[in-house]
Amino acid sequence: MRRDVEFKAAGGVTLRGWHYLPDSRAAKLPTVVMAHGYSAVKEMYLDRFAESFAAAGLASVVFDNRNFGASDGEPRQEIDPWQQIRDYRDAITFAETLSETDPSRIGIWGSSYSGSHVLVVGAIDRRVKCVVSQAPMISGHENIGRLVRADFIAGFQRMFENDRRSRYAGNPPAMVPVVSEDPAGPAALASADSWAWFTETGRVRAPAWKNEVTLRSVEMVCEYEPGGYIGFISPTPLLLIVALGDHLTVADAALAAYERALEPKQLVTVKGGHFDVYGAAFDQSSAAATKWFVQHLGTA
Repeated sequence: MRRDVEFKAAGGVTLRGWHYLPDSRAAKLPTVVMAHGYSAVKEMYLDRFAESFAAAGLASVVFDNRNFGASDGEPRQEIDPWQQIRDYRDAITFAETLSETDPSRIGIWGSSYSGSHVLVVGAIDRRVKCVVSQAPMISGHENIGRLVRADFIAGFQRMFENDRRSRYAGNPPAMVPVVSEDPAGPAALASADSWAWFTETGRVRAPAWKNEVTLRSVEMVCEYEPGGYIGFISPTPLLLIVALGDHLTVADAALAAYERALEPKQLVTVKGGHFDVYGAAFDQSSAAATKWFVQHLGTA
């Protein structure tokens, strides 16, 4: 069963999403809090993951990040990772208020950029009793260095600086595409598989998705180092799901980060690239996450 929900987050911003419940349920349920990755909205396959959890007896709260999708927030299309982390924590608080939630059994799930966020939330919020991080970005500095040619980086820095000066003068933030058909073109996620997945998934499942983010969102990626928190998640159980062919949130960085995590932890690897966790490898990635949550949170 799914129903629409909304709740207030920091600054009075209303975030909107879905509350999933299993068909057969007890009064109090283990509940998973979920949001999507970089610029993506909940219709981009989060419903499939939530349905998998519900089939196993788990509730979930799925929400759109602020400034995106059905959620409020300004400026539109801006991604502030630390604000999204605070919103995850507000979503946990909201989940605690639901009559169906067992507040002693709350887990968090994230994928790609939100997979990074759950590493931080799991380390700093002890209400979280279980973490699943799928295809996370580990280091913004390292990831940008892997995706952007070295001779282009100085140009990016000048763009960031000019945008700061323009915003200081009262102008709106500069915008850039999320993806580009030309992998060498200007885009936040400049890869051929990013273009294919976002444009096709947007067309089929989320026509309201917009192919733009603020330039400042890209600058904030460079400053974000969620992998530094992975060693602090313990004793909360951590499942890390890595696509071995992932060149967007690079697989080797995630595998190295897993070695820094403390027990209890588990690593699941899947074949394919970054976006296969939503498609060709969905059955494996969703089953692994479901099993981990059931193991550590129980069921109805």
